[in-house]
Amino acid sequence: MHIKSDGRTDENELVARNVRRYRRERGMSIGELARRSGLSKQTLSKIEQGVGNPTVETLALLGAALDVSVRRLLTEWGTPVYVQRASEAQWFESLSRSERMLDETYGSGYVRTLVLRLERDAQQENAVKPHAPGTLHHLYVITGKLRTGPTSDAVELAAGDFVRFPGDVPHCYVCLTDRVVAHMVTTYPQVRQFGPTVHEPRGGTTSLVVDGN
Repeated sequence: MHIKSDGRTDENELVARNVRRYRRERGMSIGELARRSGLSKQTLSKIEQGVGNPTVETLALLGAALDVSVRRLLTEWGTPVYVQRASEAQWFESLSRSERMLDETYGSGYVRTLVLRLERDAQQENAVKPHAPGTLHHLYVITGKLRTGPTSDAVELAAGDFVRFPGDVPHCYVCLTDRVVAHMVTTYPQVRQFGPTVHEPRGGTTSLVVDGN
């Protein structure tokens, strides 16, 4: 699935994907998420199907239950491939400079920025192993042509093209010209896989039990 710059996914579908992903990563059933959030199973089912229309209050309850910010529920995070072709680029002019927005994501871990140089080689690595969950690659082609992205959904890019794709699945970088130079930013979220659970015994003493790392 390639999302063009003028075809962003509907917000309800984005929330649906994120809620499903965070819930499954935390090993929660819909019933458990309903208990933690105070929302009904029916409401959660509609949200995960993308047919609900959650309010800000509902998103806040979901975020608290999943131990993530509301902004994370509204931000693309390691899901579809997003391609912005050079021919589709929009430049915004000001008195002193011109800007082209490539992409915008929410950072919660660390960011690695590098210049990638590839040369055509019959021994090119066809697949790169998945990185940590939630990793995203953001790649802008400066010169040359290459094929990159998830091995099951790779795209061909030329100079001036931009792509964002999940790095937590097998992916590839294949040089299609003699040489490729690209600018790449990789974001590695640092998100707790499980939130803490607080138990309050009958004696009134509160204890904290951590469900995961």
